[in-house]
Amino acid sequence: MAGNEWINSYLEAILAVGSSGVEDQRSIIPAPIAEKGVFNPTKYFVEEVITGFDESDIYRSWLKATATRNAHERNTRLENMCWRIWHLARRKKQIEWDDAQRLAKRRIERERGRRDAAEDMSEDLSEGDRLDGVGIAEGASMGNRMHRVSSVDTVAAWAELHKDKRLYIVLISMHGLVRGENMELGRDSDTGGQVKYVVELARALAMMPQVYRVDLLTRQISSPEVDWSYAEPTEMLTPRYYQVEEQEAGESSGAYIVRIPCGPRDQYIRKELLWPYIEEFVDGSLAHILNMSKVLGEQIGRGELVWPHVIHGHYADAGDVASLLSSALNVPMVFTGHSLGRNKLEQLLKQGRQSKEDINATYKIMRRIEAEELSLDASELIITSTRQEIDEQWGLYDGFDVKLERILRARARQGVSCHGRFIPRMVVIPPGMEFSDVEQDAGDALENEVDANGEASSPQDDPPIWDAITRFFKNSRKPMILALARPDPKKNITTLVKAFGECRPLRDLANLTLVMGNRADIDGMPGGNAAVLTTILKLIDKYDLYGQVAYPKHHKQSEVPDIYRLAARTKGVFVNPALVEPFGLTLIEAAAYGLPIVATRNGGPVDIHRVLNNGLLIDPHHQKAIADALLRLVADKTLWNECRMSGLRNIHLFSWPEHCKTYLSRIALCRMRHPQWRSDDLLEADSDSQEDSLRDVQDLKLPFEGERGSLDDSGDLDIQVNTVTHGTDIRDQTNMTESVVRTYSNSNLHRAPIIRRRKLLVVIAVDCYDIVEDQGSGLIGIISNIFKAFNLDAATRGAGFILSTALTLAEVLQTLSSSGIRPCEFDAFICSSGSQLYYPSVSNIEDGINISDTQVCLDLDYEAHIDYRWGREDLKKTISRWMATKDGKAGCSVFEDEKRCNTHCIAYEVKDRNMYLKVDEFRERLRMQALRSHAIYCQNESKLHVLPLLASRSQALRYLFVRWGVDVANMVVFVGETGDTDREQLLLGMHKTVILKGAVKGGSERLLRSSGNYQSEDVIPPHSPYTLSTENGYSTEEIIKAARIVRQV
Repeated sequence: MAGNEWINSYLEAILAVGSSGVEDQRSIIPAPIAEKGVFNPTKYFVEEVITGFDESDIYRSWLKATATRNAHERNTRLENMCWRIWHLARRKKQIEWDDAQRLAKRRIERERGRRDAAEDMSEDLSEGDRLDGVGIAEGASMGNRMHRVSSVDTVAAWAELHKDKRLYIVLISMHGLVRGENMELGRDSDTGGQVKYVVELARALAMMPQVYRVDLLTRQISSPEVDWSYAEPTEMLTPRYYQVEEQEAGESSGAYIVRIPCGPRDQYIRKELLWPYIEEFVDGSLAHILNMSKVLGEQIGRGELVWPHVIHGHYADAGDVASLLSSALNVPMVFTGHSLGRNKLEQLLKQGRQSKEDINATYKIMRRIEAEELSLDASELIITSTRQEIDEQWGLYDGFDVKLERILRARARQGVSCHGRFIPRMVVIPPGMEFSDVEQDAGDALENEVDANGEASSPQDDPPIWDAITRFFKNSRKPMILALARPDPKKNITTLVKAFGECRPLRDLANLTLVMGNRADIDGMPGGNAAVLTTILKLIDKYDLYGQVAYPKHHKQSEVPDIYRLAARTKGVFVNPALVEPFGLTLIEAAAYGLPIVATRNGGPVDIHRVLNNGLLIDPHHQKAIADALLRLVADKTLWNECRMSGLRNIHLFSWPEHCKTYLSRIALCRMRHPQWRSDDLLEADSDSQEDSLRDVQDLKLPFEGERGSLDDSGDLDIQVNTVTHGTDIRDQTNMTESVVRTYSNSNLHRAPIIRRRKLLVVIAVDCYDIVEDQGSGLIGIISNIFKAFNLDAATRGAGFILSTALTLAEVLQTLSSSGIRPCEFDAFICSSGSQLYYPSVSNIEDGINISDTQVCLDLDYEAHIDYRWGREDLKKTISRWMATKDGKAGCSVFEDEKRCNTHCIAYEVKDRNMYLKVDEFRERLRMQALRSHAIYCQNESKLHVLPLLASRSQALRYLFVRWGVDVANMVVFVGETGDTDREQLLLGMHKTVILKGAVKGGSERLLRSSGNYQSEDVIPPHSPYTLSTENGYSTEEIIKAARIVRQV
């Protein structure tokens, strides 16, 4: 709050006064408060601290102390109060010191990352080219501040190139209450300007001639706490009639709100607690998008699937969703942060009231920051409302560096390699506004509302909300100062009330109207909002503002235009005193109705004012500056009219059609990509496959109870799996495996992945690396027990099986052959932590099936799918540099394991287990050099795998959903109680998860995150219906029992 930065100076004055003439240790304790009528500086400083420092518990103690009649007791209480504030100030200094140390460390790491990246990228340039490259980058940065791309020309050129195509765009805004009409803006902190923005954006985009359909995905809520409309699966947004080119409507065209169920169905959950349900939302959204792609393909795609042109996430939670959907579908991602976690963390730390740990416990701020970092990793384009957001807020993130971004952009323009580095493009697109009911009304409102005698129009014609506001005033004809914001501390409404209450000329000249959302009962409001509203009511009483301040209890969203009209009718002013305003949509709305503005100089209002030039900017911490600006605009009618006309003259620049034209011009420059299957002919499924029929007849017969398999001992090396023996050298196994895979494309193998017709898929993802040939224990025992359990149950006898592991294919084949389990009993192998996907197959011999001849096929489509932003050689070079250093944890403790590497996996062997970089620390270092990848510790902390951004075991399952149509909801995933560092992701989502107790003796999960980061309990649902643990071990009976329970969900 405003007084926080003065606390230390007040305390120093207290200590100075209390120490004069006193030599003992208690000299720092203030002298007793003097009797009434005698000025006491100690009392003055104490009062200033108490009134300026917004700590509710101290404030209550202060009120109690001052209400005490006994002078001695009162002085004692005030003395204790000073001690409390002194200790609070000490804590604030400690937090500030820790924060300064943290920022200094980040600056050093960022500089090192930038230096290393520049060194890598300069190796392929001559000395002159290096200098030219830097000069171009710097010149481009200066030019970008002035140069504007013509959105109209870009859209026109792009539309001509794609004139036969109509776009499908997906927007995501997960939290809050989202509906098309009668939006409950201000109901809580989750239902604010973002909700209105995304709804209007979806509606406006659907009106553009290049766009066929827009889906706005949000969470379905069936709670009795909210209206029934939020439980409706689909809501069509009624179009607004902009002056755009007419377009032919289709059966499924238009804009829709699509509500996806996730988390507890009967609860409305605030955004800080939604993180455990992100993956559920992803799986539900993926199912909807796949279905809609087929529907649109029939309508406008000429029979081919119509994939989303972009997936656009709004806010951190939706950014996390969009990154996973973009990864699964291989389509471009766009992100808008609205407000950013790192900026909020810095602001809260500066206040000094909470430590980083306390902030994280309240806001789950570290999980939010990681979601924003993931959005930077995956996005093609970041849309911001202001330049300030780019320079001052995104610059706090590991994955974005302004200087490095300019260098990479310059290299890309010159066609010079960026060495696997990527930073998304940042563009400023101010939000739009709907002017259909404003344009004519705003210009003539004042003239039309008075008659020839100067009398106002009939009160019978006044909207009801006018009466709800004017009933508060003694004189409703005075100019109205209007504030429209939630009762949130960051909106700074209390400072506005103080400024108004302490400025007598302003109080005499104007009224103040505070529209602070809707409320039923203050006691039922969230704690922070209730505290702000209570403080405002106390300030009204303190300054005796009755009859001068209105604070209506209810209003409808449809009545907001009437509120603006009332303020304009009285020749009032709109004020936004927020401490930081990401954009300030209400400022545009107010300008559209002819209201001059007084707004914070922190954030988006600076850019809005630069365009509209319709008011004054103020320091939100400076109470007198707020009052002076308001008084100046209200009192100077010439200035008021100039600001009003300037706003009306330029407001068209913020219209939704203009916004959408710019938006489409920007996404047109994204690197277009979508799923493309190159191997459909090779892997085309045959509904009458003889092999499938044979497998159904055999009921997945396995060599249980000591049977060692029926493989022909005289088979060839590249066909017989049994030739991989337990003692074979791993390098020989790898060579053999490559031969097996390579011969597939040249052989007469027509068995397509039967996986596409499975009703149930069983994924064995137990990270047990105890390769024991005895089928009763180790990985073999786990596989055998799961096979038995699903074959003994008639309801699951036709299930397919997938083995998901950090092992290489050669190690998988060796493990299976050592126990006599045929690879063809599996539908797929996800190997090397998700970097490779294989399908076992068998050979046709004279129109028959020879099950003993088993080969595996590498999914080349998956290889191409995960290749996005993969800079293998540059990653190796960067990590090698870390290994060569001895400046901490990275020094000489990790060595490349070439035998386990593949095209999309760089494998390392970890020698010193006390010298690890945690996964989050590892990714932080990579992000600072604009390198995007996954790092996974596996095999009981002995191996480190570095994978492409799109590769993981959990995302491989979603790839199977997209590729073969196997719904993730029809999968049962078996995991251990611990495992590799990617195990956590396998616990999340709509698939059923069975945790096998005692199956894994050791794991790597302690290396997932450092102590200051969020922890597993912040992202794993506490009571998920999709997750179940076995009660006692992993016997066949335990597995059958658990599988039956989870299948009923």
